[in-house]
Amino acid sequence: MITFSLKHGAIWVGLPVLATATLYGCSTLSSAVPSQPVLKSQSIQFLQVDGLKFKDLNKNGMLDAYEDWRRPSAEHARDLVGEMTLEEKAGTMMHANPPSTASSTIPGAGTAWEVPGITSLLLDKHITSFLNRLSTDVADMATQYNGLQAIAEKGRLGIPVSLSTDPRSQFRYAQGVSVKSGAFTQWPDPVGFAAIGDANLVSQFADSVRQEYLAVGIRISLGPQADLTLNPRWHRTNGTFGSDPQLATRLVQAYVSGMQDGSQGIGRDSVVSVVKHWVGYGATMPDGFDAHNYYGRHLAVTSADIENHILPFTGAFAARVGGVMPSYGQPLENLRIQGSTEPIERVGVGFNKQMLTEVLRGRFKFDGVIVSDWQIMDDCTAVCQYGAKPGQKPAPIDMAMPWGVEHLSKPERFAKAAQAGVDQFGGSKEPEIIVGLVKSGRLSMAVVDASVQRILAQKFQQGLFENPYVDVVDATRIVGNPAFKAMALSAQRRSVVLIKNGQQTLPLRAAKARKVYLYQVDANVARQRGFTVVQRPEDADVAIMALSTPFEVLHPNYFFGARYREGDTGFKSGDPAFEEFKRISAKVPTVVSLYLERPADLGGIAGSAAAIVGNFGIGFDALFDVLTGEQAPGAKLPYDLPWTNWDTLPVASPVAYRRGQGLNY
Repeated sequence: MITFSLKHGAIWVGLPVLATATLYGCSTLSSAVPSQPVLKSQSIQFLQVDGLKFKDLNKNGMLDAYEDWRRPSAEHARDLVGEMTLEEKAGTMMHANPPSTASSTIPGAGTAWEVPGITSLLLDKHITSFLNRLSTDVADMATQYNGLQAIAEKGRLGIPVSLSTDPRSQFRYAQGVSVKSGAFTQWPDPVGFAAIGDANLVSQFADSVRQEYLAVGIRISLGPQADLTLNPRWHRTNGTFGSDPQLATRLVQAYVSGMQDGSQGIGRDSVVSVVKHWVGYGATMPDGFDAHNYYGRHLAVTSADIENHILPFTGAFAARVGGVMPSYGQPLENLRIQGSTEPIERVGVGFNKQMLTEVLRGRFKFDGVIVSDWQIMDDCTAVCQYGAKPGQKPAPIDMAMPWGVEHLSKPERFAKAAQAGVDQFGGSKEPEIIVGLVKSGRLSMAVVDASVQRILAQKFQQGLFENPYVDVVDATRIVGNPAFKAMALSAQRRSVVLIKNGQQTLPLRAAKARKVYLYQVDANVARQRGFTVVQRPEDADVAIMALSTPFEVLHPNYFFGARYREGDTGFKSGDPAFEEFKRISAKVPTVVSLYLERPADLGGIAGSAAAIVGNFGIGFDALFDVLTGEQAPGAKLPYDLPWTNWDTLPVASPVAYRRGQGLNY
């Protein structure tokens, strides 16, 4: 019986000990009989057939075909689709934001899900895929996940829940595209792995993240980004694997292999990887504005360079990636692509049949799940298009990205996307629209069945129908464990790029540069390394400053424009950090540790800095390991660094810093 307790103002499920059936084979059985998997249930009863145990998912007292774990996953899925109502199928095609107990600027964020609301989505709307944006402790997250599965068992067919997440294991956080790491192990941002260039390390990174996700019940990773960094002003450069298509291809393949526990497709220990954003998302217009925004909706990809944008996705296909997410972006006129017979329709890729059915499924034979990016079905209001009025703040309701189909009704958008090839609708919780489309004849049942079968097949492959639950104690042991943290710390060190080292300033030695002045650097770490921290730069032997790529707030009246890094990446007079740099560097040799959130324009600081190290997310312990020479820098720039202030270009550097450059000690 389910018991209830008050949890952060929400009614939450308190799980008693789960019923478990475990039988790993018997010597009296034929070797052809498959091994009994672990079965776990909160309320579903077990059936015993042929000396084996099965879950009676639909509670009819019989072993139905889809309940027989001995059969292939594809057959399971086909059989289950045959048992489902239209309403249940439509619900399966939704990938919703679960309601949370606290008001949040991002749907589904906060510390706890609102149970009555999510129960209604599960049991009334038959939605079984949700985006997990929770930021809470590990045990709490695992417990809440188990609570969802206990509710899902009460559904007519006992279909388990699948939770997805945006990246949780990097330094850069931005609303709507990542989640703060919290207790999860914090690795460099993905572009830092491009700086290292080691595919094996990327696979180890993704494998460790996979284990942490599994521990709390996350079974779908909305990543990696296979997009290329081309425009230094683009907000999402840090989530890419740089600007080299060949390198990105290798690293994308390694990531998918690590996340899915190998390159043989989805298995019981896989977290489904959803590679994104198909295709050309990084080809922004010259201003670099992101396609989350109406003013950044156009992609500058051309017929001449589209294959470069496709190439990194082929690494994901080689690793048999389970999911693909189309780009929001709207292509320009007359874009042509190999495998498509006509110029590409000028609609967001989630509505583009040529890009999804002809190219992705046809040319590349992708047979996994296509899940749309979030909110492409919703209406782009006047605030969405033109921004909020002065004195008003744009709200989550103003987020919508139906680029190229703004004129269509919501049902028309659902029909167009489904017919284009989308299987599941990100951020949507309106299955009744799919039901209405099918009943009216505007969407065929065959299209719905094919999508639902693909979605369910992955749930079967992951073993969720047998055991969807996690061990809360194990979760606290696995997430953020010392071994993973040590690996991540090593990766942070290895990702540092030595950009400038005038007069062999680095490595620092406490014996020669004992007194240090610090700016936005942890003084305790410096003292632990034998340095004396002083309060005035003129009293120091050297200064160490931690800076980040500059940005401008150009669209404060737009929801994402107010939150995303936009504009020039150069250091400008009047910026407090730059003014401090000028003051300090005029008095003492200054070492700059620059967090490259985007490719920074170094024209304003390169001439005056004694040394510059670029990082892609690093803790102070790892930083001092590099600055003191305990770890020699060996990474290379994963993209060009722009240079607009040519009058300040150092004499020793006749060209701007280019991809592949990097000094060492």
